[in-house]
Amino acid sequence: MTESTPDIEISRRRLLGTVGAAGAAGLALGATGGALAHSALTGETATTGAAGSAGALSSLGSTQVAFHGDRQAGITTPMQSKGHLVAFDLAPGAGRAEAVALMRRWSETARRLMAGETAPTADTGIALDAGPSSLTVTFGFGHSFFDRTGLTARRPVALDPLPEFSGDRLDPRRSNGDLWIQIGADDALVAFHALRALQKDAGEAARVRWQMNGFNRSPGATAEPMTARNLMGQVDGTGNPKPSDPDFDKRIFVPGSGPGPAEHAWMAGGSYAVVRRIRMLLDDWDKQSPQKQEQVIGRRKADGAPLTGGTETTKLDLDRLGPDGRQVIPANAHARISAPEQNGGAAMLRRPFSYHDGFGEDGSPDAGLLFICWQADPLRGFVPVQRKLDRGDALSEFIRHEASGLYAVPPGPRPGEYVGAHLLEG
Repeated sequence: MTESTPDIEISRRRLLGTVGAAGAAGLALGATGGALAHSALTGETATTGAAGSAGALSSLGSTQVAFHGDRQAGITTPMQSKGHLVAFDLAPGAGRAEAVALMRRWSETARRLMAGETAPTADTGIALDAGPSSLTVTFGFGHSFFDRTGLTARRPVALDPLPEFSGDRLDPRRSNGDLWIQIGADDALVAFHALRALQKDAGEAARVRWQMNGFNRSPGATAEPMTARNLMGQVDGTGNPKPSDPDFDKRIFVPGSGPGPAEHAWMAGGSYAVVRRIRMLLDDWDKQSPQKQEQVIGRRKADGAPLTGGTETTKLDLDRLGPDGRQVIPANAHARISAPEQNGGAAMLRRPFSYHDGFGEDGSPDAGLLFICWQADPLRGFVPVQRKLDRGDALSEFIRHEASGLYAVPPGPRPGEYVGAHLLEG
């Protein structure tokens, strides 16, 4: 099941954006083909209206993702080129009533901005010339939110704190939080506009706990849609479950009915997001030969194919031995250890952003991955895989987990609803 998308209305911003766009018609046609193909490959339901035709906004600006639907946007949506992650804590003295009012404000702002409209109050004008640009805003609740709002009886067991891993070097100031927002867009100004509007909407009810900025390759930057690369230069995300898989919903979304208590039914159709700030020790990585890098990952760097041959999507042949009698894909290769067949079928939908926060005094880049993965139950998805990686992943030598969070992301709102209404008012 995918998010439904209503017809797109021509907004004031999109109308302004049509002026002078005729000269870019050739570029727009090329971008349209790539964007639509990418959407089809990922099962996304974002649409391009009349503004995507020649002589108007290119598809990059006009593509709109629905706010309302069975699921929140930003989970199965194709990865955008710009992202912001931000966590808030409710202000001292704020409780359930303040949380209700806040989620109402945030939901209305997200709905308007995702439609390419201005913010409902005191719009800053940052993105007046742009269309929606595939903007998505996704909301989640942290473990502590339920204590702050007196809703501990409605806190799912799946939201229990993640276990400690030996490789963690977590900064508590950049971890967890009562509320979490993921913002994605294919235009940096549109993404920042949403971040600024939501931060202003928080008012006296909540304060920013931490905020991180990320990026991905822009749509149309490659000749055809392809799996993204991370800052190590590796094709990253090949093994992701696909919406076309028969068990996709079961793995990624909370079932509509199950053995859990009725108090947890508000999460039916929702998902759980694990967020990790993973610093890549790029100077150490870049010193390795391409052959060594491939042995660490278990895949060819050029095209992401397994070391056992084929193409990127060829299944790993974990039993194949080389002429020397050794496993072609080493026992500690990242691809081997994280493979679902090595973890009882455990799977998660990875949807990360890369980040770069400058250089240290020694010249090393503070850069890496804002890892975000989605699953129906982190105790069956992220946790068992991370435990195995923690015990013997060759990649561990070149990365450092510096921040972490786990959030319950409820289903999408129906028209007239706000995100989380079934939790806060059920």
